[in-house]
Amino acid sequence: MKNETILVTGATGFIGSHLIELLIEQGYDIIAFDRYNPNNNWGWLEQSEYKNDLKVILGDIRDYDSVYKAMIDCSAVFHLAALIGIPYSYTSPLAYIRTNIEGTYNVLEAAKHIDLDQVIITSTSETYGSAQIIPINEKHPSVGQSPYSASKIAADQLAISYFKSFELPVKIVRPFNTYGPRQSARAIIPTVISQILSGQKEIQLGNLTPTRDLTYVLDTCQAFLSIYKSQSLFGEATNVGMNSEISIGDLTALIATYLDADVSIKASSERVRPENSEVERLICDNSKLLKYTTWEPKYNLVKGIGKVVEWMKNPQIINMYKPRQYNV
Repeated sequence: MKNETILVTGATGFIGSHLIELLIEQGYDIIAFDRYNPNNNWGWLEQSEYKNDLKVILGDIRDYDSVYKAMIDCSAVFHLAALIGIPYSYTSPLAYIRTNIEGTYNVLEAAKHIDLDQVIITSTSETYGSAQIIPINEKHPSVGQSPYSASKIAADQLAISYFKSFELPVKIVRPFNTYGPRQSARAIIPTVISQILSGQKEIQLGNLTPTRDLTYVLDTCQAFLSIYKSQSLFGEATNVGMNSEISIGDLTALIATYLDADVSIKASSERVRPENSEVERLICDNSKLLKYTTWEPKYNLVKGIGKVVEWMKNPQIINMYKPRQYNV
């Protein structure tokens, strides 16, 4: 399957940039698609050693024409472009509808007309809401506990409808929480690390009791590739996670111990989700992924946190974070 041309949307972001590097290493020709900006900025791809080995197209996932034109001559698409910050979805639900639902429609519709071999849609464990079954398998009910999760549920169902109605070769990748270098400050691990590295003794967080299943970004990218290579998994979702959980409070303590930092934790009301919107427990049943692919994770949580710390200690990187400010 090498030497195929793959379009990756959301290409300059956290997971997208890592995924592109992996695909290039595996011999695929890559077109990177991300949001137009007048400075022609390629986000995290600006610093990539593979910057000259790919084609970048800047457009708008909400615009069908730009998506269609970028997809011409491609054999597959990995669709990662999305609005992902849960707190901002409380502020602007319509932005999530337009980007996450209409954007996915544009990808599906263009892929249908171009007759792509595969369409990989990125979902999220947030579509499950708080765990009703432990661990969470792909048959778990979908519960929209935030506008963000509701928009992703809708996008997933739209993708499945294109598989059933038009035989579009869709696969849905459903990652649980991914972490690693290049992740934004809105995520828990870089939030804690940046506050500690900046010298803060009192770490400000939201709810401490929710649990999350955390996968290192390179393992998540390997899962994308493994699902893509699988001869199965069409027309359905596949979980990506470690079948392990840790609370936000315990995760913070683990990071502090790794950094040999003596800190306390302060709950900040502006960081706390509305009560009925908080997803209290997420733990992945990854048995389907293990059964139908060759995926094997290479990073445990301690090893992965070490990689993030190493990356964030670079003065140029840590200066990009604003640990004393909270932005939804």
